[in-house]
Amino acid sequence: MAKYSLLPEQLMYEGTCTEDNFFSPGLLTEAQILRSHSADYWQKLKSLSLSRAEERKTGFPLSAKLVERERRINQGSIECALHALNDGVALNIAGGTHHAYSNRGEGFCLLNDIAIAAHYLLDEGLAKRILVIDLDVHQGNGTAEIMAEEERVFTLSMHGAKNYPLKKEQSDLDIELPDGCDDHYYHQQMERFIPATIDSFEPDFLFFQSGVDVLKTDKLGRLGLSMQGCKERDRKVFQWAKDYQIPIAVSMGGGYSERLADIVEAHAQTFRLAQEFWF
Repeated sequence: MAKYSLLPEQLMYEGTCTEDNFFSPGLLTEAQILRSHSADYWQKLKSLSLSRAEERKTGFPLSAKLVERERRINQGSIECALHALNDGVALNIAGGTHHAYSNRGEGFCLLNDIAIAAHYLLDEGLAKRILVIDLDVHQGNGTAEIMAEEERVFTLSMHGAKNYPLKKEQSDLDIELPDGCDDHYYHQQMERFIPATIDSFEPDFLFFQSGVDVLKTDKLGRLGLSMQGCKERDRKVFQWAKDYQIPIAVSMGGGYSERLADIVEAHAQTFRLAQEFWF
């Protein structure tokens, strides 16, 4: 998508970031993939042997270039988490591939970057209790499935009740939103559930899926948030991370507004807030 190149260009043009603020990820290893995904599924991906039905489910025409892209995006979330441990916050321009299951891809997601990065932190002893705050308009169904038996990871998904996916998985906490809900209702639900979850689960690391498909202008979102409301959503999450002194790694997630400028601006707000809070 064009936003992946336009977003860093905008951030550097306006002076929010410099070239030194960005990193280029390496390539995710097979061992890291197999920690979150089945060997059979990974074999199908790397040999480009998904069935036509499986390929259609992902939404992408399968190619070696696409698989490499997914491996770099997912490695980007691991490196993002490592930067967050050092600096308090870090953001992946891409990422948020939360519809990828352990054994299949769905919804433009082949490999689940949040699950892969969370497993990496746990395995390396860099985190003990991880909270996933998924505020994309679509439920983080793949993340919920992969982490269903992992007690050290708490999956919180706040999403449109009637939106994709039709069949939801069970997250540790699902907060379902009605079509058209506005800024006030959305923030009210955030304030009701997220601080209480932090208090009870006591995480030492946060993954934040900050999809901007919650905007009223989004073609697929069906919610009613304003641009300012989306900004305040991110501000609240960052404020909680600061208040509780928990490192936070952010994935951009979805965004499908008619005007590309609206998508870029909504994502750029997240970066500006991170600069404001931490730097």
